[in-house]
Amino acid sequence: MPSLQFLVKVSRPRFWLYVFGPYIVGLAAGASTRDDFVAIENLVFGLYFLLPANLLVYGINDVFDWETDRLNPKKAEYEMLVQPDLHRQLFVSISLLNLPFAAAAYFLVPQSLPSLAGFIFFSVFYSAPPIRAKAIPIVDSLFNILYVFPAAFAYQMMTGHFPPWTVMIAAGLWTMAMHAYSAVPDIGADRKAKVSTVATFLGKNGTLMFCLIAYLGSAALAFQYLGVWVIIPAAVYAAIIGFSWASKNGEGVFRIYQRFPIINALIGFVLFWMVAWPKLF
Repeated sequence: MPSLQFLVKVSRPRFWLYVFGPYIVGLAAGASTRDDFVAIENLVFGLYFLLPANLLVYGINDVFDWETDRLNPKKAEYEMLVQPDLHRQLFVSISLLNLPFAAAAYFLVPQSLPSLAGFIFFSVFYSAPPIRAKAIPIVDSLFNILYVFPAAFAYQMMTGHFPPWTVMIAAGLWTMAMHAYSAVPDIGADRKAKVSTVATFLGKNGTLMFCLIAYLGSAALAFQYLGVWVIIPAAVYAAIIGFSWASKNGEGVFRIYQRFPIINALIGFVLFWMVAWPKLF
């Protein structure tokens, strides 16, 4: 089995909040009292949406993206290039870390199984055949709704109900925009590897316009839940798209993209407290 250090690196720790953040926001939305936040099952699955869940998302991606990743300098310099001789061991590690939590969900929180199934399905088949959504323009962005399912899982765990569909669509539009934006720096490598993505299909500026529309659509749908405060993140992401549009190439977009984890963490932090504050204090 690969070392823990290797597995952590494959799981992209700087992106852990993209999975864990929605989980804790879902907890906050579904909680009724302060005690709900520290229930044992919440802590158990909080651990799941850190290393195991992120290893599932990014480990599967690294295995099936080898042919593209080896042509992409970003993978070797900024992320992790997993050599083919490690693919089998990585599959085993993903299974060993994910299956116990799937079993725990079956016994502890069966009401959340639909959301867990959604998370696993979209995580796996974003990269893996026979669907391999990441190679189908627009569908690749749609499949990034996988990042919404941790929130749905937590909400179902707390309430027994699926989140409102307007919330799911708003969050899904946000994840679509995030995915499409992240694909812009990879346009050159993807075209060289003959891989079709939303960004190779629409081009740099077309993809940025797609992102702007998705961000604004997300904000419009979220307005009924967040009120005028939704204008702040909408303005931030619109400004990012504006700066990216002014950039002459994908390298400029990549420099902005490198700061996205910080920007998203700050906005997610504010969103969590907006939802959690009335229930904690």
